Amino acid sequence: MSRSPIQNSSPNTTNKSHVASLRRLRRISNLLDNAIPIPGTKYRIGLDPILGLIPGGGDLISSIFAGYIVFKSAQMGVPQETLVKMAANIVFDTVAGTVPVAGDLLDVAWKANVKNIELLDAHLGSPEPAGKKADWLFVAALLLGLALIVAGVIFLSVLFFGWVFRAFTGG
Repeated sequence: MSRSPIQNSSPNTTNKSHVASLRRLRRISNLLDNAIPIPGTKYRIGLDPILGLIPGGGDLISSIFAGYIVFKSAQMGVPQETLVKMAANIVFDTVAGTVPVAGDLLDVAWKANVKNIELLDAHLGSPEPAGKKADWLFVAALLLGLALIVAGVIFLSVLFFGWVFRAFTGG
């Protein structure tokens, strides 16, 4: 599980703006993946699976926040291979979330944003930088690719729901 927002003593988080960014990113991740306790259990869900119930728009909102976590992680010096893992978590979450019912259940369990914060924590907690730091062209291409994949998934979801609606209404 990710560290609490108050813990920020990692060796690589000497920059005060990084500490503030890390706290903000943890709050966003918590809001999206763990904000709401399920009564009678130790399990928590966030807004991400709830937003995912809104065809198209919910995935877009969740992906914007998830993309922001990747962008800020790049600003904090996370290496390229870690950013690619973060983007893969988001893509998997978005694509799987489009499958009715099963995708929503997976969305509750997968918690891509928590996984991405854990990847960021692992980078910031390591005594030495791991791997090549991402340049801005790479980050821009990664975020553009992520946006295109999310937009494609949303477009296909809207087409599918339109087709289902027309099939049931005879229109």
